[in-house]
Amino acid sequence: MRESLRAIEGDGLKRRPVLPFGVGALDGRLASTGLRLDSLHEIAATTPDASDDAAATLFMAGIAARAWGPVLWVVRRRDLFAPGLYQAGLAPERLLYAEAADDAELLALMEEGLRHRGLGAVVGEVQRAAMANTRRLQLAAEGGRTIALLQKRHAREDRNPLAVPSAAVTRWRIGSAPSVPLPGHLAEDALGRACWHVSLVRQRGGEPFETILEACDETGRLALPARLANRKIASGGADQRQAA
Repeated sequence: MRESLRAIEGDGLKRRPVLPFGVGALDGRLASTGLRLDSLHEIAATTPDASDDAAATLFMAGIAARAWGPVLWVVRRRDLFAPGLYQAGLAPERLLYAEAADDAELLALMEEGLRHRGLGAVVGEVQRAAMANTRRLQLAAEGGRTIALLQKRHAREDRNPLAVPSAAVTRWRIGSAPSVPLPGHLAEDALGRACWHVSLVRQRGGEPFETILEACDETGRLALPARLANRKIASGGADQRQAA
């Protein structure tokens, strides 16, 4: 009986609005079978390298692209590459930009955007955010349908941006990975879609995991690399034959 009540009450995960990735390798391992829309999610690049930082930014852009409505993106420096965001599915006409003088102002602008309730996503990039700051963002998001995405940038090369405790429902580490050659081509002749190493460092109500995925397409969607998808299909077929 207690287990049944916990399943019904729990954290209310099943009753909350969710944005699935549409990739079983992710959705099937997330406690809420997707990203909760009424919550804060943190993202950090695997390393301070520019390619990893770009992967983390585009990972957020893909999520925001698949959310409903306008997107508020709060920055501290004007380094966003609009064509890159567009290639990840985030059209310019959906974007509202705000520039903050420091992390404190950026977090305040994000909180105000979340409380507005008229935005599909609120995105920000900071170097430092204490537990109290992330708790305010999480509370501001709860009860709505606006997803909050906070990128923790590397303040120093030897510092882990996700080392500070956070109230975020999920915490991700994103880095670039070797691209996979297109079938029937040599690696130097035809590279496929860019690949990312996607690591879910922490999630509320679930276990961490990591996987390799193809980068966002023009609709903001990730995908399993062809070699992994084919391996999964072949494995499933073998399992079915054994069961028969």
